[in-house]
Amino acid sequence: MDTVALPLPAESLFARGRMGAGIGAVALVSLLAFEAMAVAAAMPAIALALDGIGLYALAFGGMLATSVLGMAMAGRSCDRHGPLRATAVGLSVFGAGLLVAGFASAMGWLVAGRVLQGLGGGMLGVALYVGMGQVVPPAMHPRLFALLAAAWVLPALVGPTLAAMLVEHWGWRAVFLVVAAAVPFAGALLLPAFARLPLPARDGQRPRPRGGIGWAALGAGGALMLHAAGKADAAAVMLLALALGLLAAVVAAKRLLPVGSLTGAPGLPAVIALRGLLAASFATAEVFLPLYLTREAGWTLAQAGLALTAGAVLWSCGSALQARIGTGRRRERGLQLGFIAVAAGTGVVALQMAAGPHAWIAVAGWAVAGFGIGLGFPMLSVLTLSLSAPAEQGGNASALQLSDALCSSASLAVAGALFGLVGHGGLVGHALVFVLASAMALGGAAMAQRAFG
Repeated sequence: MDTVALPLPAESLFARGRMGAGIGAVALVSLLAFEAMAVAAAMPAIALALDGIGLYALAFGGMLATSVLGMAMAGRSCDRHGPLRATAVGLSVFGAGLLVAGFASAMGWLVAGRVLQGLGGGMLGVALYVGMGQVVPPAMHPRLFALLAAAWVLPALVGPTLAAMLVEHWGWRAVFLVVAAAVPFAGALLLPAFARLPLPARDGQRPRPRGGIGWAALGAGGALMLHAAGKADAAAVMLLALALGLLAAVVAAKRLLPVGSLTGAPGLPAVIALRGLLAASFATAEVFLPLYLTREAGWTLAQAGLALTAGAVLWSCGSALQARIGTGRRRERGLQLGFIAVAAGTGVVALQMAAGPHAWIAVAGWAVAGFGIGLGFPMLSVLTLSLSAPAEQGGNASALQLSDALCSSASLAVAGALFGLVGHGGLVGHALVFVLASAMALGGAAMAQRAFG
């Protein structure tokens, strides 16, 4: 009987010794996924209730900007102390942000809550990445990241619809407060598993961190300055804020990311740059899609949520496919195909907005984009781990998600400015946002081969 049972744990992500971590990781990702999907679906109603359409992009971009701080803090903490401490702090701050947002009396307070969520969520993203990377053997990392992507499926199916129901029956505040109530349960599952991990070796071989918390704060401030530039009334003030924001973001990125990331140098730097482009393209489009469908196409909140569901489910399908793609040239072509699919999908949405009233075409385009990011995201995660020494995994995981947050926040700032230039609405403003998203994905497709050296 023992000889029959032994092969199964060796091949399972939930084998003895890692079952608690696996269940806890799936639970936490599902919780974060539900929060992301539900808030994205409900934000048009929230902005209307709080008269805050002018802060619509900042409600997402501000969260991404402060996640830069959380990622840098977690990366350093994981390399020094392991993932337990960063996970515990991240859960606490993320939960506090949910409470502030849930009880917000004005859009400014809601943005403040989202800022706290970003700080905690940034810490959780890195800590979970590093912790599970240690729990699961390297050969199973493609399956691990496919599983974590699959953890989005149920929230993707029920999140937008449930968010619409919560808004209708209990009000928009319930979207935040329901998630806040679930945070302690996710922590109870994951924290004991990470507490059993060995502490990082203190043998003097660990590299010195690339950047400190001060540089992360500068990067976050730069991203927020870019959002402020889009809200300036005077052209001179707008240009000054834009220049200062770009300067701060670039200087911080040079200190926080691997050398060569800003130019997409072959190897790990290209992986970091590609992650930023892919995340920014998809996130920018995802934020504005429900707003377009509810304000311009006349869809209900629940109907617009189904569009997000389509993209998220296809994301999971793309992730499952990448786990079956072999090594070498096949994965290189798969990564490039992922970028092309995101570019094509967001481009279709832009064309639909400009050319006709058939909004269902936009949903089809969004599904294609979802498949593309599902194909590309896990590949970049696997590449990061394979190109990192064990003592560098925390710093490089942090860099990967720092690139994600900085690029996405900057892109949302530009998108918000484009949207504002046409009077906070209209098909032209929405179409410009999706053209921007498509252009970034095309840029990533052009440089995808650099990730493989």
